[in-house]
Amino acid sequence: MAQVTVTIDGKAYRMACEEGQEDHLSDLAARFDQYVGHLKAQFGEIGDLRLTVMAGIMVMDELSEIDRRLKSLETEVDNLKRGRDTALSDQARSEEALASALAEVTAQIHGITAKLNGRPAAPSN
Repeated sequence: MAQVTVTIDGKAYRMACEEGQEDHLSDLAARFDQYVGHLKAQFGEIGDLRLTVMAGIMVMDELSEIDRRLKSLETEVDNLKRGRDTALSDQARSEEALASALAEVTAQIHGITAKLNGRPAAPSN
């Protein structure tokens, strides 16, 4: 287990993390320190515990908003996938109808050609 020292509100905290996660943990601590610094600038010295709780609530509020937006985007993606599937299905039906119509026209053309050439028309499939 790796060790990293992070600084929040000017105080150093030694923390353990998985090997290779030291930079990530340091980045997270620095971001959290920004919340604490923002609150301290806004409210002054109101106590470490209160600052930490308020910063944690701010982080959770942002996480909640991101979660709400993610769910909205997932719903939008699902709707787009359903729309795509419907469009592909409609396209396949249109292509089948077009192929059938072309086969019918081709059979009629062969019949007309045979009549013009004085031969009996070949049976259509």
